[in-house]
Amino acid sequence: MNFLRGVMGGPSAGPQPSGAETIQKLCDRVASSTLLDDRRDAVRALKSLSKKYRLEVGIQAMEHLIHVLQTDRSDSEIIGYALDTLYNVISNDLEEEEQEENLPKQVDDLGSQFTEIFIKQQENVTLLLTLVEEFDFHVRWPGVKLLTSLLKQQGPQVQQIILVSPMGVSRLMDLLADSREVIRNDGVLLLQQLTKSNAAIQKIVAFENAFERLLDIVTEEGNSDGGIVVEDCLLLLQNLLKNNNSNQNFFKEGSYIQRMKPWFEVGDDNCGWSAQKVTNLHLMLQLVRVLVSPTNPPGATSSCQKAMFHCGLLQQLCTILMATGVPADILTETINTVSEVIRGCQMNQDYFASVNAPSNPPRPAIVVLLMSMVNERQPFVLRCAVLYCFQCFLYKNQKGQGEIVSTLLPSTIDATGNSVSAGQLLCGGLFSTDSLSNWCAAVALAHALQENATLKEQLLRVQLATSIGNPPVSLLQQCTNILSQGSKVQTRVGLLMLLCTWLSNCSIAVTHFLHNPANIPFLTGQIAENLGEEEQLVQGLCALLLGISIYYNDNSLENYRKEKLKQLIEKRIGRENFIEKLGFISKHELYSRAAQKPQPSFSSPDHMMFDHEFTKLVKELEGVISKAIYKSSEEDKKEEEVKKTLEQHDNIVTHYKKVIREQDQELEELKQRINTLTSQNEQLQVTVTQQVSQIQQHKDQYNLLKVQLGKDTQHHNSHSDTLQMNGIQMEEVSKLKEELEEWKNKHELLQGQLREKDSVIEKLKSSQLEMGTTEQSSQTSKSGGLEHNNELQKELEMLRSQIQLQSTEISKLQIENQKLQVMNTIADPVLGDSSATAANNAELEGRLEREIKELKSEVKALSEEKESLKQHLDSSSSTVAILQDEKNKLQQEVAESKKEQDDLLVLLADQDQKLSALKIKLKDLGVPVEDEDDTESGDQGDEDEDGDEEEQD
Repeated sequence: MNFLRGVMGGPSAGPQPSGAETIQKLCDRVASSTLLDDRRDAVRALKSLSKKYRLEVGIQAMEHLIHVLQTDRSDSEIIGYALDTLYNVISNDLEEEEQEENLPKQVDDLGSQFTEIFIKQQENVTLLLTLVEEFDFHVRWPGVKLLTSLLKQQGPQVQQIILVSPMGVSRLMDLLADSREVIRNDGVLLLQQLTKSNAAIQKIVAFENAFERLLDIVTEEGNSDGGIVVEDCLLLLQNLLKNNNSNQNFFKEGSYIQRMKPWFEVGDDNCGWSAQKVTNLHLMLQLVRVLVSPTNPPGATSSCQKAMFHCGLLQQLCTILMATGVPADILTETINTVSEVIRGCQMNQDYFASVNAPSNPPRPAIVVLLMSMVNERQPFVLRCAVLYCFQCFLYKNQKGQGEIVSTLLPSTIDATGNSVSAGQLLCGGLFSTDSLSNWCAAVALAHALQENATLKEQLLRVQLATSIGNPPVSLLQQCTNILSQGSKVQTRVGLLMLLCTWLSNCSIAVTHFLHNPANIPFLTGQIAENLGEEEQLVQGLCALLLGISIYYNDNSLENYRKEKLKQLIEKRIGRENFIEKLGFISKHELYSRAAQKPQPSFSSPDHMMFDHEFTKLVKELEGVISKAIYKSSEEDKKEEEVKKTLEQHDNIVTHYKKVIREQDQELEELKQRINTLTSQNEQLQVTVTQQVSQIQQHKDQYNLLKVQLGKDTQHHNSHSDTLQMNGIQMEEVSKLKEELEEWKNKHELLQGQLREKDSVIEKLKSSQLEMGTTEQSSQTSKSGGLEHNNELQKELEMLRSQIQLQSTEISKLQIENQKLQVMNTIADPVLGDSSATAANNAELEGRLEREIKELKSEVKALSEEKESLKQHLDSSSSTVAILQDEKNKLQQEVAESKKEQDDLLVLLADQDQKLSALKIKLKDLGVPVEDEDDTESGDQGDEDEDGDEEEQD
């Protein structure tokens, strides 16, 4: 109390104050002190008293502490003290210590009452959420603890307040990212309480990246080797995933299943597992089961099962299953986990069937597990787990059922006895002295027959050798023999469940059962007796078996027809008594427990009576058997007739279904054929289009060459309007030859005149030379010579002008001669040598000779050009002939393709008629048929016809 005295202002001279008085003074000091230090000291003193005087501090100080949280937020120290004080008041963590001190029992409910007072004002929780956001350790950590305590005391109310608070859940998610492990770990505990039984908050937390953060923490802490932090994270993951389909789908889509595989990597040395590791691995296995629980939607469960197989998680679990040194409870939980991972998933079931135990020689895992199930020295929970695993392996697995039953058939039993099969183990357990083994083996064998009429018939072939020297008996007979020997109740219940499953929906098995004359008297005797409560369950099952024998009886045995069996019930038991005994099954408490979930979970072996799948069978048959018992013979006959009619109808329907399937196959084949022909037709159309375009190109080239040849011919024959493509006519050639001869004559005449003029000129030149040499002449002779000279000069000028005119005329003649030479080369390639004139030494002769040579060269060039044009014309003519041949071939191919297309159209029309006839038959049978195919086929036909018309155009 010295500390309190210091806080309250020194030593007290009078008697010591009581705790309530001290707390009252401290509360007054918190409320009235103006100095922050005084208020801080008072709150610290309240904190120290809050554990011992929890009630007093809670009643008197809570309001003042909340006020401190509102007003003194700037001082982290006083806020921390206030939060710690509230935590001590609200939390029930110290209840055990208080109860040891024999305090009143009312303390147990103090936390809930104080929590209710605190959350009455919702802003108090909102204020607490704000304080949790503070980074200061002395504020954040006590705030987290206080909020966790509030959730423990009044979870749903606090959850609702946080849910409606803006960003309330998101602010708490930041705790997982805190670098201080203490706050992070307490944050995980806070989220555990926050997410309990609240799907809305679970979804928000999941979408705030909780899976990623929690899995990171588990990995950092060492997976299954980690400490209690891993356990807390796994519990939080279970809260988020259990019964929350949205979060399960998000977990799978986020590829978080793959991150679970390293959890189950165990080494070869499995001895000395710590208790924490066992706990962690147990929670990890439960987390896997949450994802594949039979209570989840089938689609979600199936997708998770496939993901676990593809990522190797199932293989890892099977490794643990077959490992040595694994603790018994982990092994049991692993078997249960593998069971639900393979349940109803064919791919996983096939893999599990291929797993072998590491023994010499290797044995299938199923055989090893069955050996444990029928071994009475194994723990009870382990045997239940193995039975559940076997049931899950056979669930919706006809292939697995057939493999199990085949090990019982005579043709597949190993005669050497070197290996033990699953069927041998089941038979051994079925007829052992251990009643639990009898029950487990009977239920396991019943699951091998579940909803499989073929295997029920095959199992009738199984023969058992009971003892040396005695003939073998059937499995069905042996079961009824053991049943009549008065064995334990558990054994009889198991055998009766097996027989009910075997005979249901299998008339042949019912006939075999009725063929034994001792079976019906035994059943009626069991039902008619008034036995104790323990035997009531057996009586109910006997009534069910007898009812199945009536309901599925095909009346093949005259002494055990339906009507006679009903009369026997009426005489020996009574209908009302029979129905009452039949009702004992569904009214039994153990029946209700077994109907809840597929996994066999029993507190003790004595409670192991019913199987989950069998409860479904009872629920299905109880009503129909009750109705069948009360039906008269006439109603049975009518029912038989109705059944026969239904069977006939079913046969007819089956026949038509078969016909429809065959027609569907034919339709599919025809559709494929049509598609193939359509594609071929399209290819041919493309080919035809290409060939038509090529023909058009050849036509264009032909026309272009034709135009070019016409231009060239017109150019070389511009003087004649009657020129044709095949050459000049013979009459025109003769006329041109005559004209050419005339021009030649004129040319020779002009040449003669030129020669005469040249001689005159030569004479004049010589006379001038003679005149120049006579220098001594007389005056008279001189004047006469001048006159004569002038005359000569005039005559010379005249001759020169005449020569000039003649030269121009010669040039004209040369041009005309050139034209005539061109015409002459076209008409007649032989051209006479018109230029063979005598060469003159004078300038005029040389000039004329040069001009004639130029004319000859031009004529020669024109002749060569004509020859080249003639060759080009010949090549063009050959090209045109080739193109004409190709055109004829293409036209022939087009005609053939059109013929094939017409055949296809005829085939399509026939097919449409067949389709319409089949659809009419289907409509008559009541099968809904859509008319889209007809419409599409009609449209396709119209398009094809339009396409044909366009091609013909």
